[in-house]
Amino acid sequence: MTKTNAPEGEQDVRTETAPRPALSGRSATIALAVVLMASFMELLDATIVSVAAPAIALDLGVGEAALQWTLAGYTLALGAGLITGGRIGDQFGRRRIFLVGLAAFAIASALCALAPTAGLLITTRVVQGLAGGMMVPQVFGIIRSTFAPAFTAKAFGAYGAVLGLASVAGPLLGGLLVDADLFGLGWRTIFGVNVPIAVVGLVLGVRYLPESSSTCRTRLDLVGAVLVAVAAVLVLLPLVQGREWGWPWWGWAMLVAAIPVGGLFLWREQRLVRNGGQPILDPALLRIRAFAGGLAVSLLFFGAIGSFFLLLSLYLQLGTGRSAWETGLVIFPYAIGSMVTSGIGVQLAARAGRPLLISGALVMAVSQVVLLLVVDGNGNPGYWLLALPLFLGGLGLGLTAPSLVNVVLAGVPRRHAGAAGGLLTMINQIGGAVGVALLGVLFFARLDLDLQGGGTPLSAYSNAFAAIVPWQIGFYVLAAALMLLLPARAASTNEHG
Repeated sequence: MTKTNAPEGEQDVRTETAPRPALSGRSATIALAVVLMASFMELLDATIVSVAAPAIALDLGVGEAALQWTLAGYTLALGAGLITGGRIGDQFGRRRIFLVGLAAFAIASALCALAPTAGLLITTRVVQGLAGGMMVPQVFGIIRSTFAPAFTAKAFGAYGAVLGLASVAGPLLGGLLVDADLFGLGWRTIFGVNVPIAVVGLVLGVRYLPESSSTCRTRLDLVGAVLVAVAAVLVLLPLVQGREWGWPWWGWAMLVAAIPVGGLFLWREQRLVRNGGQPILDPALLRIRAFAGGLAVSLLFFGAIGSFFLLLSLYLQLGTGRSAWETGLVIFPYAIGSMVTSGIGVQLAARAGRPLLISGALVMAVSQVVLLLVVDGNGNPGYWLLALPLFLGGLGLGLTAPSLVNVVLAGVPRRHAGAAGGLLTMINQIGGAVGVALLGVLFFARLDLDLQGGGTPLSAYSNAFAAIVPWQIGFYVLAAALMLLLPARAASTNEHG
């Protein structure tokens, strides 16, 4: 439910091989089905794991930090791999890299399903995220370079529909699979279900996907990608593990060390630009007000969303005693709300992008205020009391998330559109990982305090969840304020492609 559509212009800075393949008819339909099947599978993983988190914790006997890493490790790896994955596809063939990524995603999913310990589950989730980072960027490149122009618009429309379907299916399918306990596998089926889908995609992809690549050859900025990942880990590791480790001095040292690593990254990127290379981040972008503001907005906005469904799921299942299926039903109105407004948001973004984004962020803040009143005022709130604020939050998400990248890109020069769009998409994922770490620390600290003080699970989880909601409200309000720095409307196809 936190994904965004492909930013306009992400591919325009690259030159396609000629002649361009133009699939149509049955072959185009099957090829589109393959890439959408893979997209659905990856999008599903964004929400399905949150619902299964309590079952994973119970079965593997893991602590709170391991649950946070199960989500944060995946999103961090996905974000770190997105830009590099896109450029690898441009150079070595999008079909080839897509199929390699899909196969790796299937293998990693199978290993997740078989993981006997939390450590192996987290490791395979990171591998799964890296595989997604290879696979996802190829979807947009394949659509733009493979299909006939008349079919391309329909293909992107179908992608939007799949995005909405995945957001609806995630919590419901997660709850259904966990509670159904097929073959006694429990939560493991949420990963195992990816395997047959991927196998079908591989068989059809080998047969029907044509190859495409870019004639522009540039060296991959692998060192830059590693530095970004190292800086993110230096921040996330002490935040997630600090409480369990007793906040040792070297945890604080890691947080401080993230600053010079970030400085080294910026220095290297500037040096790469001077030498005519293609960096992950051109430091000149940071001098563009819209882009710098867009980075801050993305970190805040997706940081608030990133942890929300995990912590809500823990509260509903371990606090109020709901099953995984019942939890999925509670989250369902959020997905419905986002589907209602996402199409409207995309259509209006070209005329009223900035007001639309601000409205969406403020609606999400209001929804959290209502949710806080519901949780604080009721020991175990009923379905409809929870459904109302969640539906309202989904309405706000649909107004903001699908259009955020394109609004930011309207303030970025055309020559930087591809790099800026890819970087913003990466920051969305990193923001989600940071949100899981930061708000998770606050949630579990308050939970431990209440449980050690003799509180019941219901009161402890209610108080812990209520403690993080004001932070989420603050994130959304601050994001809305920073959106004033963004362009008034979204980038159009004419402007960026």
